[in-house]
Amino acid sequence: MTDPHGFLRTPRRPVPARPVEERLSDWNEVYAGQVLLPLVSEQAGRCMDCGIPFCHSGCPLGNLIPEWNAYAFRGDWRAAAERLHATNNFPEFTGRLCPAPCEDACVLAINADPVTIKNVEQAIADQIWERGYASPQPPERLSGKTVAVIGSGPAGLAAAQQLTRTGHTVAVYERADRIGGLLRYGIPAFKMEKRYLDRRIEQMRAEGTKFRTGVDVGSDLDATELRGRHDAVVVAVGATEQRELPVPGRELNGIHQAMDYLTLANRVREGDYASPPVTAEGKHVVIVGGGDTGSDCLGTALRQGAVSVVQLDINPEPGDARTDTEPWPTYPKVYRISHAHEEARGRKGTDPRVFSSATLRFERGPTDHVHALCLTEVEPEARRPLSDTERVIPAELVLLALGFSGPARGTGLMEQLGLTLDGRGNFARDAGFAAETVERAGRSDRTEADGVFVAGDAGRGQSLVVWAIAEGRAAAAATDRYLTGSTVLPAPVTPKDRPMVA
Repeated sequence: MTDPHGFLRTPRRPVPARPVEERLSDWNEVYAGQVLLPLVSEQAGRCMDCGIPFCHSGCPLGNLIPEWNAYAFRGDWRAAAERLHATNNFPEFTGRLCPAPCEDACVLAINADPVTIKNVEQAIADQIWERGYASPQPPERLSGKTVAVIGSGPAGLAAAQQLTRTGHTVAVYERADRIGGLLRYGIPAFKMEKRYLDRRIEQMRAEGTKFRTGVDVGSDLDATELRGRHDAVVVAVGATEQRELPVPGRELNGIHQAMDYLTLANRVREGDYASPPVTAEGKHVVIVGGGDTGSDCLGTALRQGAVSVVQLDINPEPGDARTDTEPWPTYPKVYRISHAHEEARGRKGTDPRVFSSATLRFERGPTDHVHALCLTEVEPEARRPLSDTERVIPAELVLLALGFSGPARGTGLMEQLGLTLDGRGNFARDAGFAAETVERAGRSDRTEADGVFVAGDAGRGQSLVVWAIAEGRAAAAATDRYLTGSTVLPAPVTPKDRPMVA
């Protein structure tokens, strides 16, 4: 165990981010160049080695948090790396991107400040690469079975790496021109620099995983043909069907989906454009949506030089502490400040978010370009507009960050593979992650989507990176069992598992 009195003697000290004005002047990570050690080792010593580590329950990967805390506390980075990689293919991703529900489930969080688990995880992940503990792990022998993975986000990559390492020949098909899915084009560089993604992809190539970019399965390549060429298929295309905002004025120029805006900004960092085709520079920006995607848009707009940024959230402003309706160890809805919110507050001194607000209409400027947005306050529960609360704010660039409603429709993939949708608009699957059956039009018999498995947001719906990786690992185990009759691969979650919330 760690220091038995560490949680009593040592106060919580998260790794500090770079100063706001410094990081707003570049696109580097907010922690770039910050010294993690020995602060992280000291903080790992706060782990209580409690009898029942509820942090395991807070993380769908089942990360062995107390174990790698103990090794990090002692500076045994090789052992820490082994325990971290035992449950997580990509800790350098989760250590940067996950909102750390494990910390809210920490036993210390009952009446004190939890362990800085996320900082410890990132430090171990970085030590893994700095000390050469991430060498490729090609299989000793091949199984003779082939698997196609459709989609190269965290779920697809996790499934591909697990299946490759167990001996199957795996090809990953990605419709974009680069591998990574939302990790590549949806996540801004200031949250995760793409060099971490690139080096992991190179490791996977060295292990034997094949990558095919620029192939939109269902459109460019018939999915039925792809299924016929492989012994199994894993569908990990994500939930990319963007929600719309059907209000008057939506047709005006200057109103864009958030993910389209973030993709263009990321392509500038990749060298595809000298400047972004859609930019916030010199504009009044309004972001509609209060989630993580909206926060990413906020940080991006600030770095592009927006005159002002307002983020609208239809939900009421949460309190600072959890309530009895969201008891420990659930992940509570409390007032949280992202790095982008901190950056906006640093400039204006106020939170850029407007809670309990909804958009009524967009107003036209001298041309067909959006000029302003009319909003209203809403009732906390019913979300109905409150009378006499309308007001107009300037809006020269509007970004819709309203989330996603399942996998993209109309690509041909669903019909060609015989997939069907569940009640939430995601690809349906059984308890073994296999695609469920679908009844063909004009026929009374039911055709099984044999050998087709669904992983990640495509089956679960919009979720966190840790859930995507956990689903990829579980789908790999189901696929391996289908191909060989048994498996030793771990399956940390099932399709019915849900986050630990009230």
